[in-house]
Amino acid sequence: MSTDTDPVPRTSPLRASLPVSLAAVGRHDLPASVVVFLVALPLSLGIAVASGAPVAAGLIAAVVGGVVAGLLGGSAVQVSGPTASLTVVVAESVHQFGWAATCFITIGAGLLQILFGLSRVARGALAIAPVVVHAMLAGIGVIIALQQVHILLGGNSLSSSFASLTQLPHQLMSVHRGDLFVGLVVIVILISWKFLPRSIRVVPGPLVAVVVATILSLILPTHVERVVLNGSLLDSIGLPAIPSGSWFAVAMAMVTVALIASVESLLSAVAVDKSRPDHRTNFDRELIGQGSANVVSGLLGGLPIAAVIVRSITNAHAGARTRAATVLHGVWILLFAVALAGLVQQIPKAALAGLLILIGVQLVKLAHIRLARRNGDLFVYVATVLGVVFLNLLQGMVIGLVLAFGLLLWRVVRVSIHAEPVADARRWLITIDGTCTFLALPKLTAELAKVPADVDVTIEMTVDFLDHASYELIADWAGLREAAGGTVDFVEIGSARMATAVAGPPERGRSRQVIDEVIGPWRRTGNRADPIAAGIAAYHRGHAHLMRPHLHGLRNRPDADTFFLTCADARIVPNVITNSGPGDLFTVRNVGNLVPSGGSDVSVEAALVYALEKLDVRAVVVCGHSGCGAMDALHREVHTGPGLGDWLAYARPSLDRFRLGHPVAGAAASAGFGPVDQLGMVNVALQLERLHAHPVVRRGIEERGVAVSGLFFDLATARVIEVTMGGIAEFDDELTVEAFDELADVRGIAAEPV
Repeated sequence: MSTDTDPVPRTSPLRASLPVSLAAVGRHDLPASVVVFLVALPLSLGIAVASGAPVAAGLIAAVVGGVVAGLLGGSAVQVSGPTASLTVVVAESVHQFGWAATCFITIGAGLLQILFGLSRVARGALAIAPVVVHAMLAGIGVIIALQQVHILLGGNSLSSSFASLTQLPHQLMSVHRGDLFVGLVVIVILISWKFLPRSIRVVPGPLVAVVVATILSLILPTHVERVVLNGSLLDSIGLPAIPSGSWFAVAMAMVTVALIASVESLLSAVAVDKSRPDHRTNFDRELIGQGSANVVSGLLGGLPIAAVIVRSITNAHAGARTRAATVLHGVWILLFAVALAGLVQQIPKAALAGLLILIGVQLVKLAHIRLARRNGDLFVYVATVLGVVFLNLLQGMVIGLVLAFGLLLWRVVRVSIHAEPVADARRWLITIDGTCTFLALPKLTAELAKVPADVDVTIEMTVDFLDHASYELIADWAGLREAAGGTVDFVEIGSARMATAVAGPPERGRSRQVIDEVIGPWRRTGNRADPIAAGIAAYHRGHAHLMRPHLHGLRNRPDADTFFLTCADARIVPNVITNSGPGDLFTVRNVGNLVPSGGSDVSVEAALVYALEKLDVRAVVVCGHSGCGAMDALHREVHTGPGLGDWLAYARPSLDRFRLGHPVAGAAASAGFGPVDQLGMVNVALQLERLHAHPVVRRGIEERGVAVSGLFFDLATARVIEVTMGGIAEFDDELTVEAFDELADVRGIAAEPV
């Protein structure tokens, strides 16, 4: 069969997308990779020198971190490589086992990380107390700074922080001016770099500082110690060696490297995700990628690897979109190390020392110290820092975790118990607030012993956990007083109750139960015979005690802030939906929340005059609601007979305006509301018109700036929506797409925002 049309050439989807992908890489990822390369190069060299490892080991780790972790990790933006947080561990390992054995430890740490990723425990690492992580990094920063100060002064780094401190005066007496000058130049440039214009700061500050310091060291007539690179990068690749000595120490070193590298990588991933909301990291895959990179780095003779937050954020801010930026940065480091290795040997050690000193100082963040102080965790922070600095990293972390867990346990089981007289000492109040366990028995016994024998007692319990020992002590004490003719009233506000304390094993109370008791309908209590009496008894038992002091202060002040007109529907609770209390709302309720025109209804008229002229309210509010029976009857024009029919006649103008296409109805329809609820919103808008036209309200607006507003309570979503005379909106804001989506989801329709 022939055809008049030419066949359409078919193109592979991969082939069709390839030019677009290459264009995106060239536009976004390529420039970002160059920026990250310029940042990572001096840092990798400095970390290698500070770790006591061969200089080439830092370059190998940077290459492997970029290529292997970049390809296999769970983040498309995160950048990995040698990190300052592992400097201390690596230095100790090199000192104890030697460099080749340290590479073996790096391989073991990588295998552990792979196991972490396969077992899907990545998010569990984020449960480590932040104060311990912050303190650990601060301790590492202190160690780095102390060690590198000696190199800055022309000496050598020492094996311990204690030795670095005690030998510092001697080092100051024998300072080498050339090294000190070069290092200070780096520090000054790095500090001043952030104050320069953004156009200049496009070039990474560490690179500029090291280049300037290197040039000065070559020009000035002074001798400085320089980086030593034995052979090319390829010559530095060597197989690891099995450590000799204690295998327990080797295992601890592996675990320490794995934990620190994993935690830092995951924290870096969290920071990157926050800075790039369009990006999400697969944490388990990230650990597998980091572990694989550490295995490869150890096999090739490189430093341990972790994701580095500075490089990762730099990569994200530079516009990286895919893994290409991370991989390319590793390629650029490889090309530099192979082709320009001679330049590395011109870099002064003091320049890298100045760079590392500033990195170490920046790891001690004042914001973290203030946060620890504000949260009551300062002693955990200080103890962890001291442990890391003067013991070792693992012991410091253990000290911090133990103290943090102890503090958490103390806060969880802590209970506040006080006994004091009230009302001329004829009644005593005992307050129990917190978690009441057997650990509180000594304090509980002491406070109960303070109460005189001839007074009435109120026990106010805001308790979320009550064990059998505490229950028995309180119950026995109360029983003895009542048997002697005294009165003991229990006010139970918390979620754990005396009545259920012996019904089974102790368990933490349910907050939902408390909420239901406060705002839940009577039918949930199961007592339908006399709900008023049951409700009053529950109020006296649970909340009257809290209301008493507030109402006592209002007994001679019949004022209010707001006139609130709403429907008589039992589902609308004004104080709940406005989060207000006694003395706030002057509430008037009628069927359909109507303001009869012309003052034809004496009740609403009297309430308006009293509120505005006697109480000086500052706001007038009319509130409708969804599913209103009055609006339904009005919309269907049901014949309701005298009384109700006469009253709904006041709402007839709302129905007329609704049928004519009031703008509020259109906005409500777009939000997914049905015709009856659209009519309810139009009705609120018309009541607003009537209120604005009312002489008393108008005078209040002109003389005192009284605010008049409309509300609509949607029962399906428990959302309060603002209604104006021309539309609807989220309260104090226009309806967002999310709000419309929620409204639409409840109603099962497609909704579009206004």
